[in-house]
Amino acid sequence: MASANPYLSALFGRVLRLTSLSTLAIAVIGGVAGWFIKGTDGVLSAAIGAAMALVFGGLTVLSVWLGGRYSLGIFFGAVMGGWLLKLVLFLGLTVALKNADFLARPVFFFTVVAAILVSLVVDAFVASKARIPAVGQ
Repeated sequence: MASANPYLSALFGRVLRLTSLSTLAIAVIGGVAGWFIKGTDGVLSAAIGAAMALVFGGLTVLSVWLGGRYSLGIFFGAVMGGWLLKLVLFLGLTVALKNADFLARPVFFFTVVAAILVSLVVDAFVASKARIPAVGQ
């Protein structure tokens, strides 16, 4: 196992921190909007949508961070395994929530989309500001 690069660990930590904070903000905004649309069911729908986006985004960061500690083949395996895990989780949650009477579908959908878009912006922002040396120590 290769040693963890402290620069990359700090980068992924910053991504997780900013993604968590921005997803919390999206959950609050979605919850307030959901309250006006469908009351407590709307708030719950926004919370579920934000939680799903946070878990899936966190799994991506975790798989890239863990995979980056090993060889290229293991890296691709970790990223692909993380993608497959997210696919199975997403399908399972979709089936589980399909007939949920409490789910305000528009609130859920727009919360998930907003959280994913903000997560992509956070990823791009952090990557553009990262200072990772290209030469080994």
